[in-house]
Amino acid sequence: MNSSNLIPTEDHQLLSSHFLEPHLIAFSQGLSNQGFTSLTIRGYIDSISHFGTWLHKKAISLEEVDRDVVLNFAKHRCYCPGGRKKRSVSGKYVKRVQRFINYLDQHGVICLQPTITKNPLPSLLLRFSEHLRLRGLSVKTIAKYERSLSKLLPLLGDDPQEYDIKTVRQTIGKSAKQHSLPETKIQTTTLRAYLRFLAVEQLCLPDLDCAVPTVAQWKLSSMPRYITAQEIERVIDSCDIDTQKGVRDRAVILLLSRLGLRGGDIVEMRLDDINWNEGTLRVKGKGHREDLLPLPQDVGDAMLAYLDKARPTVAVAQLFLCLNAPHRPFSSSSPVASIVDTALSRANITDPPTRGAHLLRHSAATAMLRSGATLETVSSILRHRSLDMTAYYAKIDIPRLKQIAQPWPEGESC
Repeated sequence: MNSSNLIPTEDHQLLSSHFLEPHLIAFSQGLSNQGFTSLTIRGYIDSISHFGTWLHKKAISLEEVDRDVVLNFAKHRCYCPGGRKKRSVSGKYVKRVQRFINYLDQHGVICLQPTITKNPLPSLLLRFSEHLRLRGLSVKTIAKYERSLSKLLPLLGDDPQEYDIKTVRQTIGKSAKQHSLPETKIQTTTLRAYLRFLAVEQLCLPDLDCAVPTVAQWKLSSMPRYITAQEIERVIDSCDIDTQKGVRDRAVILLLSRLGLRGGDIVEMRLDDINWNEGTLRVKGKGHREDLLPLPQDVGDAMLAYLDKARPTVAVAQLFLCLNAPHRPFSSSSPVASIVDTALSRANITDPPTRGAHLLRHSAATAMLRSGATLETVSSILRHRSLDMTAYYAKIDIPRLKQIAQPWPEGESC
């Protein structure tokens, strides 16, 4: 697409980019290369042309443009040419201009002062976060620990040298009154890890982590949340393979339902994780653990269809990408959960126990056990560290439970 054809020419009756025009042409061409539609690019050009008109009217040169100038543009009462009916500009309008300004800064056209953001985390908490990162914890888990610890520190106090058994127990006791049971369990786990870190750094008494009380709860007491094998097939078949989105979503759902992957596994999956010759898939799970899983035929076919028909041709290592421009990897597992949620609605499954990616993981484990797979096999596929986790799914294998159930003992005769 020739973006220069969309740039309005200078006319006192129209908005014009004025001295921004050469940079706007290059910027809009870059948007086109990233996959943005002509309609979206037209919106950027209109916003930036309005900004150029306003700069010309205010006699502000390109060298004077900074973030404060953009803020003033966002606040101005608009009497610019072009016949705009509204006297203000929207937040979306201003964001387009801000993106253009950042582009100029990145290409050395202007020089923006860096935004100074104060880090709200204390230095000791930052060191703890770095300690967790070196241990191999994910960014998401570290963030969860930081949030949890930020709630505990006001109760603990600022000086670790003053921590003792009484302080630790009182902290958890007070926090438990303010938070739910699952949140309290997270806080006890976080506090143990933090106290171990402090002990290694010789900042508190050793073995204080042993003073953190245990939250009473039956381990794996709930029932697995799953849908039946027939419902899984309905979810898979609901994907419209005549569209790019349907082809991509079908590949994602097959990986979740056949291999029991987590949403994060989908996000982290890369092109070079697939070994087509050997029919295996490398999965990078928790704690940077890597496993090789067999690639079922239907899953492999779906991934090939995605690569051939639906995946945008961009130089990105991640396998699954957003289809709307700019084409980029999933930023979190939320898009994966959204894919599952939408597919459940399309398949008319109105009352599933949950609507996220883990529902298909639970369903995969349940289906494997019911089809005769051993706990060891299922544990290997799900990449559980303990067989006890896999035994959790045996609760719903009713036919096998009936085989081992003992008859109720007869009462003794009088």
